Amino acid sequence: MGSTLRKLWEEVGRPLFLRPQRVQFAALCTRIHDGQDEVLLITSRDTKRWIIPKGWPIDGLNGAETALQEAWEEAGVRANTVHNDPVGHFTYDKILKDGSALSVLTNVYRIPVQALADDFPEADQRERGWFSPTEAATRVQEPELQALLRQM
Repeated sequence: MGSTLRKLWEEVGRPLFLRPQRVQFAALCTRIHDGQDEVLLITSRDTKRWIIPKGWPIDGLNGAETALQEAWEEAGVRANTVHNDPVGHFTYDKILKDGSALSVLTNVYRIPVQALADDFPEADQRERGWFSPTEAATRVQEPELQALLRQM
């Protein structure tokens, strides 16, 4: 019986507990409006909950460049610069089409927004809005992202 349990642990239990996290890169898009910091949130395509732009690594781009690309595609963000060091990270479970959950570590890069385009790749799939960091923290669901927003 001991060898059966050990085999079950090695083949099923251990890989579930020690599975590597997947990594995404996110854009914390900010501006100063009437002297106050504001954060750009967008809605997710499927559930329409408030999130920040994020996505999987893109070949040939580093984390900051990937975050900037995602900000363009998902929110129409125009920016000249992005901070190369992440301002933080958060984890969340991405629910896959088969209903399973994938643990994702998301590195967050701050992007000062210069302008928002009206025409961008996902314009017809998402809403966007500017919020104070405190209000943004109440709208997102991920506790670690809430904490990051409250620290702004």
